[in-house]
Amino acid sequence: MPADLEAVLEAADEDRADEADEGRYDGPPLPPALILAVVGLLCGFATVALVWLSERGCERVRDTSNCGALGLPLLVLIVVVTIVLGGLALSRLAMPHPRLVAFLGVAFMLVVVLAFLTEHLSSPWALAVVPALTTITFLVANLVARLLERADA
Repeated sequence: MPADLEAVLEAADEDRADEADEGRYDGPPLPPALILAVVGLLCGFATVALVWLSERGCERVRDTSNCGALGLPLLVLIVVVTIVLGGLALSRLAMPHPRLVAFLGVAFMLVVVLAFLTEHLSSPWALAVVPALTTITFLVANLVARLLERADA
């Protein structure tokens, strides 16, 4: 009877281990710079798409693309959604410090856009510039995260 009990316990442990690994992708390792660049690019496109959708929503409700008092809360929501999506993607791809890199990458992109590109965001080329900029800021954010980790040690 004890041998049967051990076999049952081992099978239960294997089932728990399989369940824990169920959501993890075990593919060949990708270069970290490639992962950061792709996730940054996708976050940039997500930001552009969410801004576009919010403008279309304001046009339907208010008959103008200016959201008025809802503009700032919508922008904050878009930034939070983009950070969460970037953090989830980076954590699923087993990158170190996924939430910090996503936060810094989106924050750096937002600072550059607000400082230099605010007047030009309605032009069509913003569709390409913002994702490219987000790709660069994700790479810089990873560098900053690694430097912070070294400073902590």
